[in-house]
Amino acid sequence: MTPAPEQPDGPAAVSGPVRQATYVVATAFLVIGVLGFVPGVTAEYDEMRFAGPDSNAQLFELFTVSILHNVVHLVFGVVGIVMARGARPARIYLIVGGLIYLLLFIYGMLVERGSDADIVPLDEASNWLHLGLAIAMVLLGLLPSTRRGGHRAAG
Repeated sequence: MTPAPEQPDGPAAVSGPVRQATYVVATAFLVIGVLGFVPGVTAEYDEMRFAGPDSNAQLFELFTVSILHNVVHLVFGVVGIVMARGARPARIYLIVGGLIYLLLFIYGMLVERGSDADIVPLDEASNWLHLGLAIAMVLLGLLPSTRRGGHRAAG
């Protein structure tokens, strides 16, 4: 028996749980990246700095953000949208992205606030969010893929 043909790639043909999850995660990063630049949604907006611990801007009055932080969210979102076009790249995005967020969590727990290594404005809420993102993204990246007809795909 020949395997079912793979579903077409592209935004109009989002299928399979890994690709769908990647679109959702990437869209969330785009939305958060934009909201980080919206006064009112970001408290103390006028105290936002490019990078480092001196940024006092707070997204949702909870997460410390900087210009670089917001731009990274936007880039992460765009990369996710592009990688969601295929099952294998979508899986890579989620797993590697989750591992990046795990490293960011560890960084946030180890780096002394105000030190030269403190280039990303992090706080306790951000650290725990990064751990949650790491776990969720890796788990989403491990979801099984399906092909048309319900057959399991390799990627």
